[in-house]
Amino acid sequence: MFNIISYIIFLAVSFYITIDVGRRCFQAGKAYLEYLIHDSEMCLTINRILLGCYYLLNLGYIAVNLAFWDRVGSIEEVIAVTAVRIGYIALILCILHYMNIFTLYFLRNKLT
Repeated sequence: MFNIISYIIFLAVSFYITIDVGRRCFQAGKAYLEYLIHDSEMCLTINRILLGCYYLLNLGYIAVNLAFWDRVGSIEEVIAVTAVRIGYIALILCILHYMNIFTLYFLRNKLT
Protein backbone atom coordinates (compact mmCIF):
# COMPACT_ATOMS: atom_id res chain seq x y z
CA MET A 1 0.00 0.00 0.00
CA PHE A 2 2.77 2.44 0.91
CA ASN A 3 4.62 1.63 -2.31
CA ILE A 4 1.61 2.61 -4.39
CA ILE A 5 1.29 5.90 -2.53
CA SER A 6 4.98 6.67 -3.04
CA TYR A 7 4.75 5.71 -6.74
CA ILE A 8 1.81 8.04 -7.28
CA ILE A 9 3.48 10.94 -5.50
CA PHE A 10 6.77 10.35 -7.29
CA LEU A 11 5.20 10.06 -10.73
CA ALA A 12 2.98 13.11 -10.28
CA VAL A 13 5.76 15.37 -9.02
CA SER A 14 8.38 14.05 -11.45
CA PHE A 15 6.14 14.42 -14.48
CA TYR A 16 5.14 17.92 -13.43
CA ILE A 17 8.76 18.97 -12.88
CA THR A 18 9.91 17.38 -16.13
CA ILE A 19 7.19 18.93 -18.27
CA ASP A 20 7.35 22.35 -16.59
CA VAL A 21 11.15 22.62 -16.78
CA GLY A 22 11.12 21.38 -20.38
CA ARG A 23 8.52 23.97 -21.37
CA ARG A 24 10.41 26.77 -19.63
CA CYS A 25 13.76 25.78 -21.16
CA PHE A 26 12.15 25.54 -24.60
CA GLN A 27 10.75 29.07 -24.30
CA ALA A 28 13.90 30.62 -22.82
CA GLY A 29 16.17 28.62 -25.10
CA LYS A 30 14.82 30.33 -28.23
CA ALA A 31 16.56 33.62 -27.45
CA TYR A 32 19.76 31.91 -26.35
CA LEU A 33 19.96 29.80 -29.50
CA GLU A 34 19.21 32.75 -31.76
CA TYR A 35 22.00 34.69 -30.07
CA LEU A 36 24.41 31.81 -30.69
CA ILE A 37 23.37 30.65 -34.17
CA HIS A 38 21.72 33.64 -35.94
CA ASP A 39 19.39 31.42 -37.99
CA SER A 40 15.83 31.34 -36.64
CA GLU A 41 14.72 28.19 -38.49
CA MET A 42 17.79 26.25 -37.42
CA CYS A 43 17.32 27.49 -33.84
CA LEU A 44 13.74 26.28 -33.75
CA THR A 45 14.75 22.87 -35.12
CA ILE A 46 17.59 22.49 -32.62
CA ASN A 47 15.32 23.63 -29.78
CA ARG A 48 12.67 21.05 -30.70
CA ILE A 49 15.25 18.27 -30.94
CA LEU A 50 16.68 19.23 -27.54
CA LEU A 51 13.18 19.23 -26.03
CA GLY A 52 12.34 15.82 -27.48
CA CYS A 53 15.62 14.31 -26.28
CA TYR A 54 15.13 15.91 -22.88
CA TYR A 55 11.65 14.40 -22.49
CA LEU A 56 12.73 10.96 -23.68
CA LEU A 57 15.77 10.81 -21.44
CA ASN A 58 13.98 12.13 -18.37
CA LEU A 59 10.79 10.12 -18.68
CA GLY A 60 12.89 7.02 -19.40
CA TYR A 61 14.91 7.63 -16.25
CA ILE A 62 11.70 8.02 -14.25
CA ALA A 63 10.37 4.72 -15.61
CA VAL A 64 13.63 2.86 -14.88
CA ASN A 65 13.74 4.46 -11.44
CA LEU A 66 10.46 2.75 -10.57
CA ALA A 67 11.94 -0.66 -11.35
CA PHE A 68 14.57 -0.30 -8.62
CA TRP A 69 12.27 0.98 -5.91
CA ASP A 70 12.73 -0.63 -2.50
CA ARG A 71 9.80 -1.86 -0.44
CA VAL A 72 8.29 0.97 1.60
CA GLY A 73 6.82 -0.01 4.98
CA SER A 74 5.75 3.24 6.66
CA ILE A 75 4.68 6.80 5.92
CA GLU A 76 8.12 8.05 7.04
CA GLU A 77 9.76 5.84 4.44
CA VAL A 78 7.28 7.10 1.81
CA ILE A 79 8.38 10.66 2.46
CA ALA A 80 12.09 9.84 2.65
CA VAL A 81 12.28 7.58 -0.41
CA THR A 82 10.07 9.83 -2.53
CA ALA A 83 12.03 12.95 -1.57
CA VAL A 84 15.35 11.33 -2.45
CA ARG A 85 14.04 10.08 -5.80
CA ILE A 86 12.59 13.49 -6.67
CA GLY A 87 15.88 15.09 -5.64
CA TYR A 88 17.71 12.85 -8.11
CA ILE A 89 15.34 13.96 -10.85
CA ALA A 90 15.98 17.63 -10.03
CA LEU A 91 19.76 17.12 -10.04
CA ILE A 92 19.64 15.32 -13.37
CA LEU A 93 17.57 18.14 -14.87
CA CYS A 94 20.07 20.69 -13.66
CA ILE A 95 23.03 18.77 -15.04
CA LEU A 96 21.34 18.25 -18.42
CA HIS A 97 20.44 21.91 -18.66
CA TYR A 98 23.97 23.14 -18.01
CA MET A 99 25.50 20.50 -20.27
CA ASN A 100 23.29 21.75 -23.12
CA ILE A 101 24.20 25.39 -22.44
CA PHE A 102 27.94 24.71 -22.32
CA THR A 103 27.84 22.44 -25.37
CA LEU A 104 26.04 25.06 -27.44
CA TYR A 105 28.37 27.78 -26.18
CA PHE A 106 31.52 25.83 -27.07
CA LEU A 107 30.11 24.82 -30.46
CA ARG A 108 29.36 28.47 -31.18
CA ASN A 109 32.89 29.52 -30.24
CA LYS A 110 34.30 26.77 -32.43
CA LEU A 111 32.19 27.88 -35.42
CA THR A 112 33.19 31.55 -35.21
